[in-house]
Amino acid sequence: MNIPFSPPFIDDGIINEVTDTLKSGWITTGPKTKALEFEFTKYCGVEHALAVNSATSALMLVLHWYGVRRGDEVIVPAYTYCATALAAMHIGAKPVMVDVCEDFNINTAKIKAAITEKTKAIIAVDFGGWPCDYDEIFKIVNEPAIKNIFKPAGPHQQALGRILVLADAAHSFGAIYKNKIIGSVTDITVFSLHAVKNLATAEGGVICLNMPSPFINEDIYNTMRLWSMNGQTKDAIAKSTVGGWQYDIVYPGFKMNMPDVLAAIGLAQIRKYDTSILQERKRVFDFYNDYFSKMSWAICPPFHKDDCASCYHLYPLRIKNIDEATRNEIINFISSKGVNVNVHFIPLPMLTVFKEAGYTIEDYPQSLTQYIHEISLPIYPQLSEEECRNVIETVQEAIDAVLVSAQ
Repeated sequence: MNIPFSPPFIDDGIINEVTDTLKSGWITTGPKTKALEFEFTKYCGVEHALAVNSATSALMLVLHWYGVRRGDEVIVPAYTYCATALAAMHIGAKPVMVDVCEDFNINTAKIKAAITEKTKAIIAVDFGGWPCDYDEIFKIVNEPAIKNIFKPAGPHQQALGRILVLADAAHSFGAIYKNKIIGSVTDITVFSLHAVKNLATAEGGVICLNMPSPFINEDIYNTMRLWSMNGQTKDAIAKSTVGGWQYDIVYPGFKMNMPDVLAAIGLAQIRKYDTSILQERKRVFDFYNDYFSKMSWAICPPFHKDDCASCYHLYPLRIKNIDEATRNEIINFISSKGVNVNVHFIPLPMLTVFKEAGYTIEDYPQSLTQYIHEISLPIYPQLSEEECRNVIETVQEAIDAVLVSAQ
């Protein structure tokens, strides 16, 4: 039995939505993209959401809008995908890495020590769909001593008067933090709609705007929308009207817009997200948990606590007391049986681009521990009970073959 790791969720409703887009003759940014943005505002409980071509672009756009410049610092977890840190680097800022906790998320106790007068933003990552401790992060950035060392540059930083709290929610569409849906918790939230995400458009990202007073989120949306279209004063729809060909370029912007042909995929998915996609992911997650929670060698991922809930993007199983070579041997065994698994993630300081920039994994011991022990199992709506059982049995077989035989 071959079980892929993370195939996209495509059903007849999605195919019909995309086909409708193709038949309409409008495949670039247009009505479907606008409709997807509206669905995000409803789902996340925010007034405005901007769809762009990737979460990486979204992070860059947000940091650029906030006035983050060369020489500034942006705090990120050491345990995340490279895009979190690269977004800061692309606009000239320095990523300042902080270790994580056992739940894979940024260690808030270490954030304060990483803050300097150059710190302009904190990008917290909801690993695997499990929300960060945002109350604690906001408590830190609002401390008088921290606000006193904040050096605002530009009108947006002066208006906020503190470090920006930006959520990298690439994994966490549909997750809950303190009874609030992710997207409405931080100043700004960025979602990824990449092909492997819970809600996917093949490629894409969405920025949910939740800036406090005196900011007007509609104005921020209009600014970012213009900047995402090369700073052009008219989009394709406006230009297609009678006499609408004239336009101006009022800002040296970017090319970051999401086309309708991709937005259509997400539009069909979001309409059934809670009732179908999310529930089916939870079904698979619970199936795994029911077994692995009884195993003395296993550490199950976090998924529920008080008024917080995961959206079950990953099932990051950890195996106790193993080294990296043993973990890799277990993965190879599982893969040889037709079950495709993964590792999330190789910590940033272990990657060449960051090692060459001076980061060392020894400074982030918990990130290294998480990485050494972690194996991501397949989790998606299409998995049948028989396939889930095959995953469990194959993992147990690998443990018996590799660990038990080594004792």
